[in-house]
Amino acid sequence: MLLEALRADARLAEWLRDLESEAEPRTEAVLPDADELADILLDLSVAHEHVNELVALRSRLAADPEAMTLLTRCVARFVRDMGEIGKGWEPPAFPASTGSLGRCFHLYVFVAALPYVRAYHRGRGIPDDVSRRTLADLGRQVAVHRRRLGTPGLLFPWWIALHFHGEVFQLGRLQFQRARLGRRTGRAVAAAGLGSGPGDPCLSVHIADFRGPLSPAACERSLALAREFFARHYPDERYEVAECHSWLLDPQLGRYLPADSNIMRFQERFRVAYQETTPDDGVPVGFVFGDPELPAGDLPGRSAVERAVGDHLRGGGHWYVGHGWFALQTPSNE
Repeated sequence: MLLEALRADARLAEWLRDLESEAEPRTEAVLPDADELADILLDLSVAHEHVNELVALRSRLAADPEAMTLLTRCVARFVRDMGEIGKGWEPPAFPASTGSLGRCFHLYVFVAALPYVRAYHRGRGIPDDVSRRTLADLGRQVAVHRRRLGTPGLLFPWWIALHFHGEVFQLGRLQFQRARLGRRTGRAVAAAGLGSGPGDPCLSVHIADFRGPLSPAACERSLALAREFFARHYPDERYEVAECHSWLLDPQLGRYLPADSNIMRFQERFRVAYQETTPDDGVPVGFVFGDPELPAGDLPGRSAVERAVGDHLRGGGHWYVGHGWFALQTPSNE
């Protein structure tokens, strides 16, 4: 049973005890029936070939009273502070010992929370198309799991939790997270003379996979959409700065890519907040090739980016996450 496998893991047993120590949830969590679940999964962009397995797993989940109680507690905790920055539920990844139900459990939590998510979106006046494309990131992440491990599931359920908690929105090519400036980025922003600093609101920019080229025109459209979207739907929050923490901002890419390439044009938008000193080679390998543990010698070179990542590692180099920012209220460089 699922709960037995979770209790056998010291870290997850502690997580369970903390969750179970809370008062009995008043929030109702309804798992859609098989027919409705299939439609919901398709609406969330889950690939057709996974639907039958996920519907079958739903029956196993529903037949396990302890697992259903856990699902209810997770939904209640998740929606309790809906829309509040940094107060969402942070689900841990379940170990392989929990089997197929464990790797898909959080997916069912998000499905059961959908009525609350959609009510929150309606309350903020968020357009249906933005809501749909934002929540479709669940299907994208199921595809990422399949690309890496060959099965449906969620590698990083905490990331999808941000979308379903009203903190991340897909606006054109880019995703924007309602966030707060950290200490180092905030200091860099303040030193530049802007009115923001550590702890102040900002929009954290994320680059979704499976969304086509990162062209300057697509990025500019996304930024225009973001300026309008947050001013309209979050008028009580003032966003003056965008930040990004990504390997795509590693300046070493400039050794391998043309100055007019999409990635280098994307880098040009940002001012460096600070330099990372700890290498993280698995990040670009995972994003570009699907598996962060692939050895450098096995990396193909089918595109300029693949060749850049592989050649740099094979030459003894390392990759670093870059940290940058720019002022949202002035047009970024083209």
